[in-house]
Amino acid sequence: MRRIFVVLCMLILSVVIVACSKTPDGDIITLSYSIFFPATHEQCIAGINWAKEIEAKTNGRVKINVFPGGTLAKAEETYNGVVSGIADIGMSCFAYTRGRFPVMEAVDLPIGYPSGKIATIVANEFLKAMNPKELEEVKVLLIHAHGPGLLHTKRPVKKLEDMKGMKVRSTGLSAKVVSALGGAPVAMPQGATYEALQKGVVDGTFAPIETLKGWKQAEVVKYTTACDKIGYTTAMYVVMNKKKWDSLPEDIKAVFTEVSNRWISIHGETWDRVDAEGKKFTIGLGNEIITLSNEESERWVKAVKPVLDAYVKEMASKKLPGEKAISLLRELIAKNSK
Repeated sequence: MRRIFVVLCMLILSVVIVACSKTPDGDIITLSYSIFFPATHEQCIAGINWAKEIEAKTNGRVKINVFPGGTLAKAEETYNGVVSGIADIGMSCFAYTRGRFPVMEAVDLPIGYPSGKIATIVANEFLKAMNPKELEEVKVLLIHAHGPGLLHTKRPVKKLEDMKGMKVRSTGLSAKVVSALGGAPVAMPQGATYEALQKGVVDGTFAPIETLKGWKQAEVVKYTTACDKIGYTTAMYVVMNKKKWDSLPEDIKAVFTEVSNRWISIHGETWDRVDAEGKKFTIGLGNEIITLSNEESERWVKAVKPVLDAYVKEMASKKLPGEKAISLLRELIAKNSK
């Protein structure tokens, strides 16, 4: 009888231990991850590999279901989707909800990013230094940003005068850059650009050079103007629902932090790799890359200065540190370019 009692006690104890170790969803913490990139895009693949690394590092205690191509939440709805809990984790662009992230918008300004890796490192260091209140409603896991946005056209652009009246596909902040350079911005998503170039709806596009291969746009343009000194970027967030983050055990949080910190470089290096592939692809098709002279480059820098001035003025009206943001970004670019 005593032996049966002991066995029963041990059984009850084991049940209690298992019950206490369970999350609300059971033994496995299941999370959804919405990524706006299509499944074949290298940055979506990097995001999937990040999720797999989290799963491996937690010994299967975390399961992340990835939804690529905006199937769970559209690109422009991803942030709100994470805040509301439609998605537990989300990757998209700050620029898709312009006006909501006034401090982080500074990262996208045309201040001459030399590479995707540097842009990515700068964006994360900028976030840490500025700690903007605009992101308090989520847990930011990491940020990544593409290499310099350049001008890709059907006819050569070697000087500012060649831009006059040219219809250029652009979005958000890059539209202001096109206007400042004398062109006519035409808003459209990346997916519609190939056909627009092919049919002559637009004469060119502002985008990182990776799009020439990734979106096959090298087939419908002939020239790339390497205007690196005004190269802009687009910062992209990976954020988690705040309540979901707060509910995670501390050791699970530590894994997310450690893996995310390592993936900053991986995302940045991925941008540089696809940029290199895009450059090789367009040259292979016989297209030309135009390098501006130093004198001409300075003309372009001067032309886009009003875009930066307008940002500072707008930030001042909101009592936010616009000048500090731009100054810090330039310092971080210089530091990380050494």
